[in-house]
Amino acid sequence: MVEDSMKGRPGDCQLTEDWLLHAHELVPLALQKAREVKVFPGRWKMIIIKMEQIPSRLSDLSSHPFFSRNALCKEQLQAVSKTLEEVIELADICVQEKYEGKLRMQNDLDSLSGKLDLNLRDCGHLIKTGVLSEATLPLSVTGTLTEPESTDHKNVRELLARLQIGHLEAKHRALDSLVKVMKEDEKTVLAVLGRNNISALIQLLAATSPFIREKAAMAICSIVESQNCEKWLISEGVLPPLIRLVESGSALCKEKAAISLQMLSISAETAREIVGHGGAQPLLEICRTSNSVVQAAAACTLKNMSTIPEVRQSLAEEGIIPVMINLLGSGILLESKAYAAECLQNLTAGSENLRNSVISEGGIQSLLVYIDGTLAQESAIGAVRNLLSLVPTEAVTSLGVLPCLLRVLRGGLLGAQQAAASAICVVSSSPEMKKIIGEAGFIPPLVKLLEAKSNSVREVAAQAIASLMTLSQNCNDVKKDENSVPNLVMLLDSSPHNTAKKYAVACLVNLALSKKCKKLMISHGAIGYLKKLVEMEVPSAKKLLERLERGNLSIFSRK
Repeated sequence: MVEDSMKGRPGDCQLTEDWLLHAHELVPLALQKAREVKVFPGRWKMIIIKMEQIPSRLSDLSSHPFFSRNALCKEQLQAVSKTLEEVIELADICVQEKYEGKLRMQNDLDSLSGKLDLNLRDCGHLIKTGVLSEATLPLSVTGTLTEPESTDHKNVRELLARLQIGHLEAKHRALDSLVKVMKEDEKTVLAVLGRNNISALIQLLAATSPFIREKAAMAICSIVESQNCEKWLISEGVLPPLIRLVESGSALCKEKAAISLQMLSISAETAREIVGHGGAQPLLEICRTSNSVVQAAAACTLKNMSTIPEVRQSLAEEGIIPVMINLLGSGILLESKAYAAECLQNLTAGSENLRNSVISEGGIQSLLVYIDGTLAQESAIGAVRNLLSLVPTEAVTSLGVLPCLLRVLRGGLLGAQQAAASAICVVSSSPEMKKIIGEAGFIPPLVKLLEAKSNSVREVAAQAIASLMTLSQNCNDVKKDENSVPNLVMLLDSSPHNTAKKYAVACLVNLALSKKCKKLMISHGAIGYLKKLVEMEVPSAKKLLERLERGNLSIFSRK
C-alpha cells in the first residue's frame, strides 16, 4: 500500500540527498505495482514508459556538481516522489478494482500521466537553464573562486527558473514575485535575464488564467521598455500573443500589450511583422474605442507601421484612413492626435490613390482644424502639403488652406514653418495661385525665414520665393522688403552644406533688373560669392555675375 512507501519519506527539513534516495527507492516499487494492473492497459503502458525514464533524469540531476546547493532540486525531488506515490496508490486501487467509476479513473490516470510528463520536463529544465551552477561561486579563468554573485541576483535567477518548471499555480507565484521585484529593482532582473526566461514569460501570455496573463504582460512590457531584449522577444514569438491580448485581453492586458507593440514597432522589420501577423485590425479597433493610454499606444504603433511603403495599401484596406482622420478630432490625448497626423503624412507620401482616399474622407478639413488647435503642426502640415497637388485652386481657397499656412509661417514652430513653406512650393504652380499667395501676404514671412539657422529651412523658403517671383507683381513685393537682398546674398555662400544657393541665385537674377537692388547686392559682397558659384557651375550664377559686374563698372565710371 502507499502508506508503506511513505514510511521512509524524508521530512521537508531533510537533505536533498535524502529525497534523492527516497525517489530512487520509489521507482522500482511504482513500476512493480503498475505492471500488476490489468485494467486500462493502454494508459498504464504509457505511465510505465514515462516512469522508466525517471532514473536517468534523476541521475543527470544528481551528477551535477552543485546538486545539493539549490532548493529547486530538493523541490523537484519532492514533486517526483509525490507523483510516484500517487502511481502506487492508483495502481493498488486498479489491481483491486475498487475505483468509483471507470470514467473517473480514466481521468485520474490521464492526470497522473500529465504529472509524469511535467516531472520529466522539469528535471531537464533544471539542467538546461544552468540555474544549478548559478547557485554557487563562479570560477575565474584562472580556476580560482571569484567574488560571489549577489544574493539579489541569485534570488532573481531562481524566480526566473521557477517560471519554467512546476505546475501553473507555482509559476503564478513565481511570476507574481518577479513582477514585484521588477517594480523595485528592474536592473537586477534585466542583468540576469536569459533567452529561456524570455521564452517562458512569452508562453505565460497565453495562460488560461487571466491573472497570469496580466502579470506576464506586465513583465514583458517592462522588459520591452528597457530596450535590452528586443531580438530575443521577437525570435521567441512574442508578437502573436501580444496581438491576441490587444484584441481580446483584459483592460490591463490591452494596455501593456499595446505599449509593448508600440516600443517594438520602432524597428521597421518588426512593424512589418506586426502587419503580417494581423495586428492592424485590433490596433485600429483600439483607436476607435479605447481609453487614452491604450489609444495613444495603438495610434503610435500604426504610425510606425505606416512608415513602410509596401504595407500602406494593406493598412488602407483595413480602414486606417477614416480611423486616423477621426482621431485627429476625437483623440483623448494630444499624443493620439499627433500620431494620427504623422500617420496621415506617411500614408499620403507616395500613392495617389491613398491621397485621393484621404481627400474624399474629408482629411484636409480635419487636418486644418487640428493645425489651428495645436503647436504640434509639422506632420499635419506635411500631410496637407502631400495632398495639395491633387486639390483644384477653388478648393484650396474655399477650404481655407492659405490662411492656415500663413498663420503658421508667422508664428509656428520652425519645423512647422518649414513644412508650410514647402506646401507653398507645391501649391504655387499656376500664375493664378501665385497671385493669390502674393496678395495674401506670404512674402514677408518667407523672407524672414531666410534668416533661419537651419539650412533646410532656408532652402525651402528660398525655393518658395523663387517660385513666387516668376510673377512680376510678387517680384515687386520682394524688392520692397528691405531684408530680401541681404538675406538672399548670404545664401550665395559656396559651402556644400548650403543647398539654398541655386534658389538664391534665381531670386537675385530677377532682382538684379533693379539698379537699387544691384547696388545692395554688390555692397553685401555678392560678386565675390558669385565668382565661386560660377566655378561650381551653379545655374544662372554666370548670368547674375555679368549683370552685377556691368553695374559695378557703371557705378565706378559715374564716380
